[in-house]
Amino acid sequence: IAKAVYNSIASKFDGSCFLADVRENSRPRGGVVQLQETLLADILRVKGLKVTSVDRGVELIKKRLGNKKVLLILDDVDHLEPLNELAPGSDWFGSGSRIIITTRDMHLLTAHQVHCVYNVQALDAEKALELFSWNAFKTSRPPNGYEELARRAVDYVQ
Repeated sequence: IAKAVYNSIASKFDGSCFLADVRENSRPRGGVVQLQETLLADILRVKGLKVTSVDRGVELIKKRLGNKKVLLILDDVDHLEPLNELAPGSDWFGSGSRIIITTRDMHLLTAHQVHCVYNVQALDAEKALELFSWNAFKTSRPPNGYEELARRAVDYVQ
């Protein structure tokens, strides 16, 4: 859903960045610095930008993006630290900017003082199986012999 929103509105901003899988990408040593480099490079449209530390990255984000209307999507966030190091506050970006955060932890949004929350409803079992089948088999139903395995996979993730 977040990627579809990004693709449909990114052109309305001075710069945009979709940071996928923040949970995994922020964990290794230097992970947040790499995410900060990607954020700055994508929004400023520059190559080879280097950030030397998390604190320097926060400083650069505030200084270089403070007057730009940006779209920033932080996908699959599970800790407060990456939020504070990538998007410390909406006032760090120019007027009209939008920050979209996807998470399974509502407490993160409260702690980060997010103003507007949209709760995505889970798909029913049949719709979930259809979505899984389109992604796994490129068809709306699992092929013969894979029905039970597909249902178990869908049940597992729900």
